[in-house]
Amino acid sequence: MIEGVVGETVVGVCVLLAVILTASTIRIAKEYERGVVFRLGRLIALRGPGLFFVFPFGIDLVRKIDLRVITLEVPQQEVITSDNVTVKVNAVNFFQVVDAQAAIVRVRNFMEATSQIAQTTLRAVLGQSSLDELLGARDKINGKLQEIIDRQTEPWGIKVGTVELKDAQLAESMVRALARQAEAEREKRAKIIATEGEFQAAQVLANAAQIISTQPAALALRYMQTLLDMGSNQNSTIVFPIPIELIRPLLAAPAPMTATLPANGTRPTVAAEPVAR
Repeated sequence: MIEGVVGETVVGVCVLLAVILTASTIRIAKEYERGVVFRLGRLIALRGPGLFFVFPFGIDLVRKIDLRVITLEVPQQEVITSDNVTVKVNAVNFFQVVDAQAAIVRVRNFMEATSQIAQTTLRAVLGQSSLDELLGARDKINGKLQEIIDRQTEPWGIKVGTVELKDAQLAESMVRALARQAEAEREKRAKIIATEGEFQAAQVLANAAQIISTQPAALALRYMQTLLDMGSNQNSTIVFPIPIELIRPLLAAPAPMTATLPANGTRPTVAAEPVAR
């Protein structure tokens, strides 16, 4: 009986060891994962996706790498632009691991390294850009950031897809200055548009005057139409313009009368000065 109990115990221990051994040799990698395996410290071929086996008891060391696109938020950085404006800017970096072995072998922590590269590149690029470029040419800055960061992370097996500036915070004084600048710009455009409208109206009036001047009847009709428009309101007062040539003789000063007494006692004659024309 004792032998039977011992035999069952040995069988149970063997089964338990077999289960532990099997569990330690089986690994499963998801579709978007790859297993980087070091066998006795030496890098071997990638494993996965799916089920794969490794040697237990520390012979094989497995590290799983996610191959999906990773969203890395770049912390807010205080940057001085090329025109000496202090701006607080943050960004977001989209990248993915395209070479799992390089991401493990060539850099200790590829996430931290990519974050630091993104921060330093953000400060360097924005330090060479003006405030107007930062506010109005973000696509150009984003493309430059993506190109520089991707070039630096390429040896690590990392592909940077997109870098986007999220927000730019300015000081209150700079915000007020930009508001005044925008208002002045709008006023300038309004004045230019009004001037162009007056210029075009003057050109049209000049063309119309040139056409009417060749047709006296058209000028008279236009004059009568203007009077009709002015008389549409009963309370209006109409002033008729009269050519100055018609009333100039009436405005001339009267000529003084001079009398001469002839020696023969005849009736004196009156001489009038000519009226100026």
